[in-house]
Amino acid sequence: MAERLLPSEWDPDGPFPRLSRRLRLGVVGGGRIAGTQANAARLSDRWDVVAGALSSDPEQAHARGVSSYLHPDRSYVSFEEMAVAEARRPDGVDAVMVTTPNHLHHAAARTFLKSGIDVLCEKPLTISIAEAEDLVELTKSSGCVLGVCYVMSCYPMVRQAREIVFSGALGRIQQIHVEFMQDWMIPEGFAEAPHVKWRLDPTCSGPSGCTGDIGTHAAHLASFVSGLPLSHVRADFHVCGAPQTLEDTVFMATRYAGSVPGTLMATRLAPGNRGGLRLRVFGIDAGLEWDMEKCEQIKLCRFGEPDRIISRGHGHGVSPRTERLVRTARGFPEGMIEAWANLYTEFALAVAARRDGCEIPEGWLDLPLVEDGADGVRFIAAAVRSHESDGKWEKI
Repeated sequence: MAERLLPSEWDPDGPFPRLSRRLRLGVVGGGRIAGTQANAARLSDRWDVVAGALSSDPEQAHARGVSSYLHPDRSYVSFEEMAVAEARRPDGVDAVMVTTPNHLHHAAARTFLKSGIDVLCEKPLTISIAEAEDLVELTKSSGCVLGVCYVMSCYPMVRQAREIVFSGALGRIQQIHVEFMQDWMIPEGFAEAPHVKWRLDPTCSGPSGCTGDIGTHAAHLASFVSGLPLSHVRADFHVCGAPQTLEDTVFMATRYAGSVPGTLMATRLAPGNRGGLRLRVFGIDAGLEWDMEKCEQIKLCRFGEPDRIISRGHGHGVSPRTERLVRTARGFPEGMIEAWANLYTEFALAVAARRDGCEIPEGWLDLPLVEDGADGVRFIAAAVRSHESDGKWEKI
Protein backbone atom coordinates (compact mmCIF):
# COMPACT_ATOMS: atom_id res chain seq x y z
CA MET A 1 0.00 0.00 0.00
CA ALA A 2 1.38 3.41 -0.99
CA GLU A 3 2.36 5.76 1.79
CA ARG A 4 -0.27 8.39 2.52
CA LEU A 5 0.78 11.67 4.12
CA LEU A 6 -2.52 13.44 4.67
CA PRO A 7 -5.43 11.88 6.60
CA SER A 8 -8.04 10.23 4.39
CA GLU A 9 -10.47 12.93 5.52
CA TRP A 10 -9.97 16.38 7.01
CA ASP A 11 -11.95 19.58 7.36
CA PRO A 12 -10.59 22.27 4.99
CA ASP A 13 -12.22 24.90 7.21
CA GLY A 14 -10.67 23.53 10.40
CA PRO A 15 -7.12 23.42 11.76
CA PHE A 16 -4.44 22.18 9.39
CA PRO A 17 -4.21 18.36 9.53
CA ARG A 18 -1.25 16.49 10.94
CA LEU A 19 0.82 14.48 8.44
CA SER A 20 1.64 10.81 8.92
CA ARG A 21 5.34 11.71 9.15
CA ARG A 22 7.62 14.72 8.96
CA LEU A 23 8.71 15.48 5.41
CA ARG A 24 12.38 15.36 4.43
CA LEU A 25 13.88 18.73 3.47
CA GLY A 26 17.09 19.53 1.64
CA VAL A 27 18.92 22.87 1.75
CA VAL A 28 20.55 24.48 -1.30
CA GLY A 29 22.75 27.40 -0.26
CA GLY A 30 24.60 27.93 2.99
CA GLY A 31 24.08 31.61 3.81
CA ARG A 32 22.38 33.26 6.77
CA ILE A 33 18.84 32.96 5.42
CA ALA A 34 19.30 29.20 4.95
CA GLY A 35 19.81 28.81 8.69
CA THR A 36 16.78 30.97 9.44
CA GLN A 37 14.60 28.95 7.11
CA ALA A 38 15.87 25.62 8.41
CA ASN A 39 14.96 26.68 11.95
CA ALA A 40 11.53 27.82 10.77
CA ALA A 41 10.94 24.54 8.96
CA ARG A 42 11.72 22.67 12.17
CA LEU A 43 9.45 25.00 14.14
CA SER A 44 6.56 24.04 11.84
CA ASP A 45 6.99 20.44 13.11
CA ARG A 46 6.43 19.18 9.56
CA TRP A 47 10.02 18.92 8.29
CA ASP A 48 13.32 17.23 9.12
CA VAL A 49 16.38 18.80 7.49
CA VAL A 50 18.30 15.79 6.16
CA ALA A 51 20.47 16.88 3.21
CA GLY A 52 22.21 19.92 1.81
CA ALA A 53 24.41 21.46 -0.85
CA LEU A 54 25.75 24.19 1.44
CA SER A 55 28.85 25.26 -0.50
CA SER A 56 30.62 24.51 -3.78
CA ASP A 57 33.87 24.34 -1.81
CA PRO A 58 34.28 20.74 -0.50
CA GLU A 59 35.82 21.79 2.82
CA GLN A 60 33.14 24.43 3.43
CA ALA A 61 30.41 22.01 2.38
CA HIS A 62 31.69 19.42 4.85
CA ALA A 63 32.09 21.94 7.70
CA ARG A 64 28.64 23.41 7.17
CA GLY A 65 27.14 19.94 6.89
CA VAL A 66 28.66 18.98 10.24
CA SER A 67 27.35 22.15 11.90
CA SER A 68 23.90 21.41 10.44
CA TYR A 69 23.97 17.80 11.74
CA LEU A 70 23.84 16.33 8.23
CA HIS A 71 25.13 12.82 7.61
CA PRO A 72 28.38 13.07 5.59
CA ASP A 73 26.94 11.12 2.64
CA ARG A 74 24.10 13.64 2.36
CA SER A 75 26.28 16.75 2.34
CA TYR A 76 26.92 17.64 -1.30
CA VAL A 77 29.14 20.11 -3.16
CA SER A 78 26.63 20.88 -5.91
CA PHE A 79 22.86 20.96 -6.28
CA GLU A 80 23.19 18.85 -9.44
CA GLU A 81 24.90 16.06 -7.47
CA MET A 82 22.35 16.41 -4.71
CA ALA A 83 19.36 16.14 -7.06
CA VAL A 84 20.65 12.96 -8.69
CA ALA A 85 21.61 11.27 -5.43
CA GLU A 86 18.47 12.21 -3.50
CA ALA A 87 16.13 11.21 -6.33
CA ARG A 88 17.65 7.71 -6.23
CA ARG A 89 17.33 7.21 -2.48
CA PRO A 90 14.22 5.50 -1.07
CA ASP A 91 14.45 8.00 1.78
CA GLY A 92 15.36 10.94 -0.47
CA VAL A 93 14.25 14.50 0.18
CA ASP A 94 10.60 15.33 -0.40
CA ALA A 95 11.49 18.94 -1.19
CA VAL A 96 14.32 21.48 -1.14
CA MET A 97 14.68 25.11 -0.19
CA VAL A 98 16.73 27.21 -2.63
CA THR A 99 18.53 30.03 -0.78
CA THR A 100 21.41 30.73 -3.16
CA PRO A 101 22.26 34.12 -4.69
CA ASN A 102 19.61 35.17 -7.20
CA HIS A 103 21.42 34.16 -10.40
CA LEU A 104 21.41 30.49 -9.35
CA HIS A 105 17.70 30.24 -8.50
CA HIS A 106 16.62 29.24 -12.00
CA ALA A 107 19.21 26.49 -12.50
CA ALA A 108 18.74 25.04 -9.02
CA ALA A 109 14.94 25.06 -9.11
CA ARG A 110 14.93 23.62 -12.63
CA THR A 111 17.26 20.79 -11.66
CA PHE A 112 15.10 19.62 -8.76
CA LEU A 113 11.79 20.05 -10.59
CA LYS A 114 13.11 17.86 -13.41
CA SER A 115 14.01 15.27 -10.75
CA GLY A 116 10.44 15.30 -9.44
CA ILE A 117 11.39 17.11 -6.23
CA ASP A 118 9.28 20.01 -4.95
CA VAL A 119 10.93 23.39 -4.38
CA LEU A 120 10.56 26.43 -2.14
CA CYS A 121 12.65 29.21 -3.72
CA GLU A 122 13.85 32.52 -2.33
CA LYS A 123 12.74 35.67 -4.09
CA PRO A 124 13.18 37.09 -6.61
CA LEU A 125 12.32 33.84 -8.34
CA THR A 126 14.84 34.48 -11.13
CA ILE A 127 16.80 37.39 -12.63
CA SER A 128 14.94 37.44 -15.96
CA ILE A 129 11.38 37.12 -17.22
CA ALA A 130 12.41 34.33 -19.62
CA GLU A 131 13.80 32.26 -16.74
CA ALA A 132 10.70 32.88 -14.62
CA GLU A 133 8.35 31.85 -17.40
CA ASP A 134 10.45 28.73 -17.99
CA LEU A 135 9.91 27.73 -14.36
CA VAL A 136 6.17 28.40 -14.64
CA GLU A 137 5.96 26.01 -17.59
CA LEU A 138 8.21 23.40 -16.01
CA THR A 139 6.18 23.47 -12.80
CA LYS A 140 3.02 22.82 -14.79
CA SER A 141 4.53 20.01 -16.85
CA SER A 142 6.23 18.31 -13.88
CA GLY A 143 3.21 18.57 -11.60
CA CYS A 144 5.53 19.63 -8.78
CA VAL A 145 5.00 22.40 -6.24
CA LEU A 146 7.18 25.49 -6.60
CA GLY A 147 6.61 27.90 -3.72
CA VAL A 148 8.20 31.34 -3.45
CA CYS A 149 9.41 32.95 -0.22
CA TYR A 150 7.15 35.98 0.04
CA VAL A 151 7.11 35.30 3.75
CA MET A 152 5.51 38.61 4.74
CA SER A 153 2.22 37.22 3.46
CA CYS A 154 2.43 34.50 6.13
CA TYR A 155 2.05 36.71 9.19
CA PRO A 156 -1.28 35.82 10.80
CA MET A 157 -2.43 39.44 10.88
CA VAL A 158 -1.60 39.90 7.20
CA ARG A 159 -3.96 37.00 6.52
CA GLN A 160 -6.55 38.66 8.76
CA ALA A 161 -6.07 41.94 6.88
CA ARG A 162 -6.64 40.15 3.57
CA GLU A 163 -9.87 38.63 4.90
CA ILE A 164 -11.10 42.02 6.05
CA VAL A 165 -10.44 43.56 2.63
CA PHE A 166 -11.99 40.62 0.78
CA SER A 167 -15.09 40.85 2.99
CA GLY A 168 -15.79 44.30 1.54
CA ALA A 169 -15.37 46.06 4.89
CA LEU A 170 -13.31 48.85 3.30
CA GLY A 171 -15.69 49.41 0.41
CA ARG A 172 -14.28 50.11 -3.02
CA ILE A 173 -10.49 50.42 -2.74
CA GLN A 174 -9.27 53.92 -3.64
CA GLN A 175 -5.54 53.92 -2.78
CA ILE A 176 -2.76 51.48 -1.81
CA HIS A 177 0.49 52.65 -0.20
CA VAL A 178 3.36 50.39 0.82
CA GLU A 179 6.89 51.08 2.01
CA PHE A 180 9.86 48.99 3.14
CA MET A 181 12.45 51.01 5.04
CA GLN A 182 15.68 49.43 6.35
CA ASP A 183 18.96 50.85 7.64
CA TRP A 184 21.49 48.03 7.28
CA MET A 185 23.48 49.69 4.48
CA ILE A 186 24.45 52.70 6.61
CA PRO A 187 27.60 51.41 8.39
CA GLU A 188 30.91 52.11 6.69
CA GLY A 189 32.36 48.98 5.11
CA PHE A 190 28.99 47.22 4.85
CA ALA A 191 29.80 46.17 1.28
CA GLU A 192 32.59 43.85 2.46
CA ALA A 193 30.28 41.47 4.31
CA PRO A 194 29.94 38.13 2.42
CA HIS A 195 26.13 38.25 2.41
CA VAL A 196 26.24 41.77 0.93
CA LYS A 197 28.89 41.49 -1.80
CA TRP A 198 26.80 39.43 -4.19
CA ARG A 199 23.77 41.69 -3.66
CA LEU A 200 25.74 44.60 -5.14
CA ASP A 201 26.91 42.62 -8.17
CA PRO A 202 24.44 42.73 -11.11
CA THR A 203 25.70 39.39 -12.42
CA CYS A 204 24.55 37.75 -9.17
CA SER A 205 21.75 39.99 -7.95
CA GLY A 206 20.13 40.79 -11.29
CA PRO A 207 19.30 44.18 -12.83
CA SER A 208 18.22 45.84 -9.57
CA GLY A 209 19.34 45.96 -5.97
CA CYS A 210 16.86 47.34 -3.46
CA THR A 211 13.90 46.81 -5.79
CA GLY A 212 14.59 43.13 -6.39
CA ASP A 213 15.47 42.45 -2.76
CA ILE A 214 12.88 44.24 -0.62
CA GLY A 215 10.74 46.09 -3.19
CA THR A 216 9.38 42.75 -4.36
CA HIS A 217 8.20 41.96 -0.83
CA ALA A 218 6.35 45.28 -0.73
CA ALA A 219 4.76 44.75 -4.15
CA HIS A 220 3.59 41.22 -3.34
CA LEU A 221 2.20 42.26 0.05
CA ALA A 222 0.15 45.10 -1.46
CA SER A 223 -1.44 42.86 -4.09
CA PHE A 224 -1.87 39.94 -1.68
CA VAL A 225 -3.85 41.95 0.87
CA SER A 226 -5.80 44.11 -1.59
CA GLY A 227 -6.51 41.33 -4.09
CA LEU A 228 -5.61 43.77 -6.88
CA PRO A 229 -2.82 42.90 -9.34
CA LEU A 230 -0.19 45.58 -9.85
CA SER A 231 -0.57 46.75 -13.46
CA HIS A 232 1.77 49.74 -14.00
CA VAL A 233 4.77 51.37 -12.32
CA ARG A 234 6.68 54.62 -12.68
CA ALA A 235 10.01 54.17 -10.94
CA ASP A 236 12.91 56.35 -9.88
CA PHE A 237 16.07 54.57 -8.67
CA HIS A 238 18.65 56.29 -6.43
CA VAL A 239 22.04 55.59 -4.88
CA CYS A 240 21.83 57.64 -1.69
CA GLY A 241 24.70 56.01 0.19
CA ALA A 242 28.15 54.74 -0.79
CA PRO A 243 28.74 54.57 -4.56
CA GLN A 244 27.57 51.29 -6.06
CA THR A 245 26.30 49.83 -9.31
CA LEU A 246 22.76 49.02 -8.15
CA GLU A 247 20.23 51.27 -6.43
CA ASP A 248 19.85 51.35 -2.67
CA THR A 249 16.59 53.36 -2.79
CA VAL A 250 13.53 53.37 -5.05
CA PHE A 251 10.45 55.58 -5.22
CA MET A 252 7.49 54.48 -7.33
CA ALA A 253 4.07 55.65 -8.35
CA THR A 254 1.92 52.57 -8.88
CA ARG A 255 -1.35 51.56 -10.48
CA TYR A 256 -3.41 48.48 -9.70
CA ALA A 257 -6.25 46.77 -11.55
CA GLY A 258 -9.14 49.18 -12.05
CA SER A 259 -6.67 52.12 -12.20
CA VAL A 260 -6.38 52.23 -8.40
CA PRO A 261 -3.42 54.54 -7.62
CA GLY A 262 -0.72 54.02 -5.05
CA THR A 263 2.89 54.47 -4.02
CA LEU A 264 5.74 52.08 -3.27
CA MET A 265 8.95 53.16 -1.56
CA ALA A 266 11.91 51.09 -0.46
CA THR A 267 15.36 51.92 0.90
CA ARG A 268 18.19 50.40 2.88
CA LEU A 269 19.30 53.80 4.21
CA ALA A 270 16.60 54.87 6.68
CA PRO A 271 18.19 55.24 10.15
CA GLY A 272 16.01 53.76 12.88
CA ASN A 273 14.14 51.41 10.54
CA ARG A 274 15.03 47.72 10.77
CA GLY A 275 11.93 45.94 9.53
CA GLY A 276 10.05 49.02 8.34
CA LEU A 277 7.49 47.32 6.10
CA ARG A 278 4.20 49.20 6.28
CA LEU A 279 1.02 48.74 4.25
CA ARG A 280 -1.99 51.05 4.06
CA VAL A 281 -5.10 50.23 2.05
CA PHE A 282 -7.76 52.94 1.85
CA GLY A 283 -11.30 52.24 0.69
CA ILE A 284 -14.35 54.44 0.22
CA ASP A 285 -15.68 53.33 3.63
CA ALA A 286 -12.63 52.52 5.76
CA GLY A 287 -8.85 52.21 5.88
CA LEU A 288 -6.58 49.43 7.09
CA GLU A 289 -2.94 49.56 8.21
CA TRP A 290 -0.32 46.91 9.07
CA ASP A 291 3.25 47.58 10.21
CA MET A 292 5.78 44.72 10.41
CA GLU A 293 7.47 46.30 13.43
CA LYS A 294 4.06 46.02 15.16
CA CYS A 295 3.19 42.83 13.34
CA GLU A 296 0.63 41.51 15.82
CA GLN A 297 -1.87 44.30 15.18
CA ILE A 298 -4.04 45.71 12.42
CA LYS A 299 -5.54 49.17 12.64
CA LEU A 300 -9.00 49.40 11.05
CA CYS A 301 -10.32 52.94 10.74
CA ARG A 302 -13.78 54.08 9.68
CA PHE A 303 -14.24 57.82 9.23
CA GLY A 304 -16.10 59.41 12.12
CA GLU A 305 -15.75 56.36 14.38
CA PRO A 306 -13.11 55.31 16.95
CA ASP A 307 -10.20 53.40 15.47
CA ARG A 308 -10.28 49.64 16.00
CA ILE A 309 -7.12 47.66 16.86
CA ILE A 310 -7.31 43.94 16.06
CA SER A 311 -4.67 41.77 17.78
CA ARG A 312 -3.19 38.35 17.08
CA GLY A 313 -3.68 35.54 19.57
CA HIS A 314 -5.90 32.57 20.34
CA GLY A 315 -9.29 33.57 21.63
CA HIS A 316 -9.06 37.15 20.45
CA GLY A 317 -11.67 37.24 17.72
CA VAL A 318 -9.55 36.58 14.66
CA SER A 319 -11.03 34.34 11.98
CA PRO A 320 -10.69 30.54 11.97
CA ARG A 321 -8.45 30.79 8.87
CA THR A 322 -6.11 33.12 10.78
CA GLU A 323 -6.26 30.92 13.91
CA ARG A 324 -4.65 28.08 11.91
CA LEU A 325 -1.45 30.17 11.70
CA VAL A 326 -1.40 31.32 15.34
CA ARG A 327 0.80 29.39 17.78
CA THR A 328 0.34 31.16 21.12
CA ALA A 329 -2.32 32.98 23.09
CA ARG A 330 -2.65 36.76 23.02
CA GLY A 331 -0.02 38.43 25.15
CA PHE A 332 2.73 36.01 24.05
CA PRO A 333 4.43 37.57 21.01
CA GLU A 334 5.11 35.96 17.67
CA GLY A 335 7.14 37.39 14.80
CA MET A 336 9.21 36.68 11.72
CA ILE A 337 10.40 33.15 12.53
CA GLU A 338 6.79 32.10 13.13
CA ALA A 339 5.80 33.65 9.79
CA TRP A 340 8.52 31.55 8.13
CA ALA A 341 7.18 28.50 9.96
CA ASN A 342 3.72 29.27 8.57
CA LEU A 343 5.19 29.37 5.07
CA TYR A 344 6.80 25.96 5.64
CA THR A 345 3.55 24.60 7.08
CA GLU A 346 1.57 25.51 3.96
CA PHE A 347 4.39 24.31 1.72
CA ALA A 348 4.38 20.94 3.56
CA LEU A 349 0.63 20.58 3.06
CA ALA A 350 0.93 21.42 -0.65
CA VAL A 351 3.76 18.89 -1.06
CA ALA A 352 1.80 16.23 0.86
CA ALA A 353 -1.31 16.81 -1.27
CA ARG A 354 0.76 16.54 -4.45
CA ARG A 355 2.40 13.31 -3.33
CA ASP A 356 -0.93 11.84 -2.23
CA GLY A 357 -2.45 12.70 -5.62
CA CYS A 358 -5.01 14.81 -3.80
CA GLU A 359 -6.49 18.03 -5.16
CA ILE A 360 -6.03 21.01 -2.84
CA PRO A 361 -9.42 22.48 -1.84
CA GLU A 362 -9.97 25.95 -3.27
CA GLY A 363 -8.93 28.65 -0.82
CA TRP A 364 -7.35 26.17 1.62
CA LEU A 365 -3.75 27.42 1.25
CA ASP A 366 -2.45 30.91 0.48
CA LEU A 367 1.14 29.79 -0.16
CA PRO A 368 2.87 32.08 -2.71
CA LEU A 369 3.49 29.97 -5.80
CA VAL A 370 5.55 30.13 -8.98
CA GLU A 371 3.07 32.46 -10.70
CA ASP A 372 3.50 34.95 -7.85
CA GLY A 373 7.26 34.68 -8.26
CA ALA A 374 6.99 35.33 -12.00
CA ASP A 375 4.81 38.37 -11.29
CA GLY A 376 7.57 39.65 -9.01
CA VAL A 377 10.17 39.26 -11.76
CA ARG A 378 7.90 41.14 -14.20
CA PHE A 379 7.49 43.89 -11.58
CA ILE A 380 11.28 44.26 -11.26
CA ALA A 381 11.73 44.35 -15.05
CA ALA A 382 9.03 47.03 -15.43
CA ALA A 383 10.63 49.14 -12.68
CA VAL A 384 14.04 48.89 -14.35
CA ARG A 385 12.55 49.89 -17.72
CA SER A 386 10.75 52.82 -16.15
CA HIS A 387 13.87 54.11 -14.43
CA GLU A 388 15.90 53.76 -17.61
CA SER A 389 13.25 55.70 -19.57
CA ASP A 390 13.37 58.64 -17.12
CA GLY A 391 10.27 57.70 -15.18
CA LYS A 392 7.93 56.63 -17.95
CA TRP A 393 4.89 54.56 -16.92
CA GLU A 394 5.58 50.90 -17.68
CA LYS A 395 3.00 48.13 -17.93
CA ILE A 396 3.65 44.92 -15.97
